[in-house]
Amino acid sequence: MSSDRSIGGWYFGWNIVAASAIATLLTVGMRLCVGPFFLPIAGDLAISRSLLSAIVATGMLCYGIGMPLAGHLVGTRGTRFVLALGTGMVIVALIWTARARDSVSLLLAFGVLLSLGLSFTSPVAFTPVLSRWFTRQRGMAMFFLSTGSMAGIAILTPAFAYAIGVVGWRDTLLGFAGVFTLLMFPIIWFVIRDDAPPQTDLLPGSEARPSASLRQTAGLSWREAVCTGPFWKVALGLFTCGYSMNLLGTHGVPMLMDHGFDPMTSSFGLGLTGLVAIFSTLVLGRLADRLPRKNILAAIYLIRGLGFVALLLVGTQFELYAATTIGGIAWAGSIALSSAILADTYGIRSVGILYGWTYLGHQVGATISSWLGGWAYETYGTHWIAFGSAALLLVGAAAISLRLPANGVMFANTAAARMGHSVST
Repeated sequence: MSSDRSIGGWYFGWNIVAASAIATLLTVGMRLCVGPFFLPIAGDLAISRSLLSAIVATGMLCYGIGMPLAGHLVGTRGTRFVLALGTGMVIVALIWTARARDSVSLLLAFGVLLSLGLSFTSPVAFTPVLSRWFTRQRGMAMFFLSTGSMAGIAILTPAFAYAIGVVGWRDTLLGFAGVFTLLMFPIIWFVIRDDAPPQTDLLPGSEARPSASLRQTAGLSWREAVCTGPFWKVALGLFTCGYSMNLLGTHGVPMLMDHGFDPMTSSFGLGLTGLVAIFSTLVLGRLADRLPRKNILAAIYLIRGLGFVALLLVGTQFELYAATTIGGIAWAGSIALSSAILADTYGIRSVGILYGWTYLGHQVGATISSWLGGWAYETYGTHWIAFGSAALLLVGAAAISLRLPANGVMFANTAAARMGHSVST
């Protein structure tokens, strides 16, 4: 099938966005919705919170390690290859996990193989193809990709909690494996296309702006980019993002249950965060193509940090739902904005591998918080250590984000300098 710019007036890139969002819903939802599984698995396998937290933390690290590899393979073998390989790994891992009878099997299946498979079907596989298909509305496209992540939290957290209560955690994983199979393979073979039209999503009759066309061709190599300040500022922000999001995904439900909420109320409360974030994404996506992205990113980190403090203080269902509703407004967007900023600053040629390396930092943060949440509670009997540290890191990430360059400034200046050098020589 050809990669026509449009079919019947509809830009095909939006089909890729929709398919990417669905895949992200499944992938990120499975990765971030460990909470409903946490206590049932610990009880069934007779393992401590600390040990299970360590297994989850190992999985978060493996998820991060797979990101740069996935980004490299997307650039060398193509998006479809990476997604097909990852989907196969996820299916095998879910079946293996459902049959696990001890902590070693759980570590290898759930901690290692599933995490590597999910990294290959994660947003890192979709960011390069969306960056190729979108120029004028790149921020909006990336935010719609984040919508899948938020929908995963909103839908799968209560869905997993309900299914576990009805059929148990093992059959719930097998059911998810079936759904994953039915949705991923049609997406891979019928929707995903790496070759974008030359003018991408630019309006008919318009020409690409100089900075936009420069981004398509002449970006810094990824080795040069990792030696620059903006890369590390984005990476530090994503470290904090991973620390906070996976802390909430792994220990949010147990924390709320320890504070007196029942499992369904806890799951629904956290799911509400993702539900609200779906709608806030539509607003943030439009703002991302109109306002400085670094300012929006800083605001997201700041509001999210205040939300972590609020979650520790809630005592009633109303307070829980109010806190998660407000927090949901700023829950989406940090990953979308970070990937868009990387593409703006360094060009789309290297965005896949750069996004993979910064996401490794995201998962290092996830690894630390996933372990700390269980260890700190068992050692000191409080969730303030883990959740309070997340709040402090998020405030720091907001300050760092404000020091990022304006959209595309570094890249445009670097590319222009290179072109001037070529002309002079």
